[in-house]
Amino acid sequence: MKLKKLGAAARVINAMFGQWEISESAVTAMGWNISGELCSGTAVDTTTDFDSQGYNPAIKCDCNIPNSTTCHITRLKVNAMDAVGPIPEGLWTLTYLTNLNLAQNYLTGPLSPSIGSLTRMQYMSISINALSGQVPPELGQLTDLRSLAFGTNNFSGSLPSELGNLRRLQQLYIDSELVVIYLLLLLIYRTCRQCRIPDFIGNWSQLQSLRFEGNSFEGSIPPSFSNLALLQDLRISGLSNGTLDFIQNLKSLSVLKLRNNRISGSLPGGIVEFVNLTQLDLSFNNLRGEIPNGLFYLRQMYFLFLGNNNLSGTIPGGLALNSPLRIIDLSYNKLSGTLPFWATDPTLQVNIVANNFTLSSSANSALPSELNCLQRDFPCDRGSPRYSTFGINCGGPRITSSSQIVHEQDNQLLGPAAYYSTPKRRWGVSNLGQSDSPRYTVSTTRDFTNTSDSQLFQTARLSAGSLRYYGLGLENGNYTVNLRFAELAIEDGSTWRSLGRRVFDIYVQGNRVFEDFDIKREAGGASFSPVSKEVMVQVSNNYIEIHLFWSGKGTCCVPDDGTFGPLISAITATPNFIPSMNNNPPSNNNKNNTGLIVGILVPIAATSFLTLLALYIFLQRRKRQDTSDNYEDFLGIDAKPYTFGYEELRDATDDFSPTNKLGEGGFGPVYKGTLEDGRVIAVKQLSIASQHGRSQFVAEIATISAVQHRNLVKLYGCCIDGEKRLLVYEYLENKSLDQALFGSNRLSLKWSTRFDICMGLARGLAYLHEESRLRIIHRDVKSSNVLLDSDLNPKISDFGLAKLYDDKKTHLNTRVAGTFGYLAPEYAMWGHLTEKADVFGFGVVALEIISGRPNSDSSLEDEKIYLLNWAWKLHEDNRELELVDEELSEFDETEVKRMTRVGLLCTQTSSTQRPSMSRVVAMLSGDIEVSGVITRPEYLTFFEFDDSTTFKSASTTSIISPHDSSLPMLHHIMGEGM
Repeated sequence: MKLKKLGAAARVINAMFGQWEISESAVTAMGWNISGELCSGTAVDTTTDFDSQGYNPAIKCDCNIPNSTTCHITRLKVNAMDAVGPIPEGLWTLTYLTNLNLAQNYLTGPLSPSIGSLTRMQYMSISINALSGQVPPELGQLTDLRSLAFGTNNFSGSLPSELGNLRRLQQLYIDSELVVIYLLLLLIYRTCRQCRIPDFIGNWSQLQSLRFEGNSFEGSIPPSFSNLALLQDLRISGLSNGTLDFIQNLKSLSVLKLRNNRISGSLPGGIVEFVNLTQLDLSFNNLRGEIPNGLFYLRQMYFLFLGNNNLSGTIPGGLALNSPLRIIDLSYNKLSGTLPFWATDPTLQVNIVANNFTLSSSANSALPSELNCLQRDFPCDRGSPRYSTFGINCGGPRITSSSQIVHEQDNQLLGPAAYYSTPKRRWGVSNLGQSDSPRYTVSTTRDFTNTSDSQLFQTARLSAGSLRYYGLGLENGNYTVNLRFAELAIEDGSTWRSLGRRVFDIYVQGNRVFEDFDIKREAGGASFSPVSKEVMVQVSNNYIEIHLFWSGKGTCCVPDDGTFGPLISAITATPNFIPSMNNNPPSNNNKNNTGLIVGILVPIAATSFLTLLALYIFLQRRKRQDTSDNYEDFLGIDAKPYTFGYEELRDATDDFSPTNKLGEGGFGPVYKGTLEDGRVIAVKQLSIASQHGRSQFVAEIATISAVQHRNLVKLYGCCIDGEKRLLVYEYLENKSLDQALFGSNRLSLKWSTRFDICMGLARGLAYLHEESRLRIIHRDVKSSNVLLDSDLNPKISDFGLAKLYDDKKTHLNTRVAGTFGYLAPEYAMWGHLTEKADVFGFGVVALEIISGRPNSDSSLEDEKIYLLNWAWKLHEDNRELELVDEELSEFDETEVKRMTRVGLLCTQTSSTQRPSMSRVVAMLSGDIEVSGVITRPEYLTFFEFDDSTTFKSASTTSIISPHDSSLPMLHHIMGEGM
């Protein structure tokens, strides 16, 4: 009987180890027998420690189980051995297991419901694997569990309520993104959207540690948490609101970290009674008021983060005698006055950038002289710029790139609350964040392919929280910021060391340009692979701020502790205009050369004055008749565009030669040209016959000057010469999407390229609707208004019909403008305009990208003439794949179906049923399901699309007055309507 039972167990272990490619020699080296009697040797001795790192793979047997005549395997460990594949069903037949450790492998597939048969289980860890699917409710049958860990997997769905049956549980490590490996209770779950933290947790009065970080919970911290009087460690991040009222009874706390929860109100005065506090982090909230006087007297606190709030007043002057406080963040507040005496203590690390302190006193002489330039609004060189470009080799030495841009060294030692500015005040950096295994720079000797600047990717700066770079003293105007990344810590391949996820947000000038940015994902799943991102940004106050922010998402400890937070390799900023700055810092030569200067300049000045006066009078007479026309166009535009001379553009286009003509837009022809500096441009010449041409011209300049994004076309400038109006854009080699898809010289676009084009278009529209400083409706989203650069990256163009909108309004009412086939029904019929009109146009373009055909084609058979009608018929017959362009021999079926359903969802009759563009981005990327009711649109039964001809209607329905002064429309800024 004994041999039979052990034989069954042996077969299970043999099959499992064979599937996972764990060799028999590895088992034999541990002193137990996999092919014969399992319960022998180290499996039954009392001297070999099961939990020892040196005993792996491991089993332990118990041969003294009451009422049993045989030995049984009670403990099994395969830890960090890179076992690959699913968990065999046979494992769940080992019902005497009390301890199972399969952590840090590459196990895949779902977790079987049969796990519920392991009712004797007390300690289970399957964390840091690639398991997927839902957490089975049968896990709640393991009622003797004391410790359960299944963090860092790909589980989805909600936590089963049956987990509430695990009443003996003392340690729970759960997450889908963030691994935490210590203390008594952790509850983190990313995929529960629109959920609140359960109020019943407040009844777990014995809790000593509780953490919610990197999750998607909404709402505030439950008031019931005030019952957790025994809590010693509380860490919560990522909530949307709340106050600190609940902490008044939690005086056992040693660690309190409530970072990034939008907590409002003031710091409670009673917090000075929390005498056990060692770490306090309330950064990135909305706290206001003054800092309580006694806070710096807490005798055990060594870490204090209050930055990125709205705290005001002065810093309390006292500090406890022999205080252990060494790390202080008070940055990005509204604090003012002079600094206390202890702020200059060299043993302290104090970050106080972006406040309103008075720093001119000699008492602050020990502080870096550049700190004054890093105060709020960066006052140095404000209005007196010095530079028009900068480059930084983050974490590394000075390097000149292949484009001859000098990247200055950035290898200063920055701690958890540190800042630095170059002596020439060209750029600065601020770092905030604490890690148990701190690293601030990382490097590799690997060579990087697919880039001509390998050295720029060999070093990087890291942060455990918030990393900001500042370009200082810049000439105002539009810039291109290039951000370079390469993942240097998380490995590749089918190993648990590849399962880490570094996720952070990127802000430029306060606008989030990349959410949940994952370097490895952007590189196609590869580490040590270069990634470059461009952001167009407007500088209006002589500085650029680039902020990389960890909101708690991703993993924290794979492959090593502290592997989380932002990482960046290099930064450059270059102007999109002809700069007047020479990029030279001010001279340090203090010798008095006044006599020499006067002697040289006086005669030159006299002669020059007379010459310039004569020239000025001549030019004024020549231009007087056009002055008012030329400049009143720009009244009300914040960022004035660079102005080209007409002769310069005429020469660039060879006198607007027909051979350089790229096409004919709705308001005039477009020509290719080459400037004297070598830049290739596209010149849009406004048609004099265009009825609304002038307002379109102003609208396009105002819109593109106000918004900059990698998926929006870049405006170099304009030209006004008498009645002539011209716009100058970057030249995009691959022309428009419609020509690429179904033009006479169509391109061969593989599926992955088409999908990327669709994603880029979605991101550009999401930026216009939700992320830019101004909220903009494009009004003419169509494939011919999507241009493709040399790498086939999409860029939205033609903003002549764009409207600003107030997201507090339900809709605007305006003249209908756009292109048949892409017009939303509520806009075409009633003039009701919302951002959902752009969503409709996007849906049509998405279907065109899939099918490789225009939205209407009379050469096709009747049922296929109108693309929307044909797409719906295929969807209803569950034949979506037949929509795919016949030119595509290979494609991802899942992506095709997802993109088709997104396109159909975006073209629903009711605007309320269409998703926002940010949700479209999430659905296309697979971050969320394609949700929403998809029904066949009513307009398909009676509405037929005409050919794609731009039109404008003179009629309007005035449910909301188009002249309502509260509407932030372009004509209110420019003084002209459309």
